[in-house]
Amino acid sequence: MTEAPAPTSMSALQRDCPARLLLDQIADKWTVLVICVLDEGPSRFNELRRRVDGVSQKVLASTLRGLERNGMVERIVATSGPVSVTYRLTPFGTTLYEPMLALYGWTTRHIETVVDAQDRFDRRAHIPTR
Repeated sequence: MTEAPAPTSMSALQRDCPARLLLDQIADKWTVLVICVLDEGPSRFNELRRRVDGVSQKVLASTLRGLERNGMVERIVATSGPVSVTYRLTPFGTTLYEPMLALYGWTTRHIETVVDAQDRFDRRAHIPTR
């Protein structure tokens, strides 16, 4: 399989662009956090839920299903002994970690700038401070 060339424009801005659905998933905060946890190794559902602070059972299940459907996460059911389910990144899924790490790095480098901008906006808009 050959990789598609990098886009020369933001065609994903168009409602009918197939990449838009994928962007919706991979830009989701829960997806980012799940990918980061699974990059450290396979994990069972309840362990993932404990490590991804604030995620509900329903949202985590939905996130994992979407990642599995898109080929990024593998769901492994062990039937020897009590049934257990483990999730792990596929080789394809591991390719997401580096770009997500870069985005996280950008976020941490610029958070003060964003907070300052939010404060200025809130003062102009007369929004009560946090």
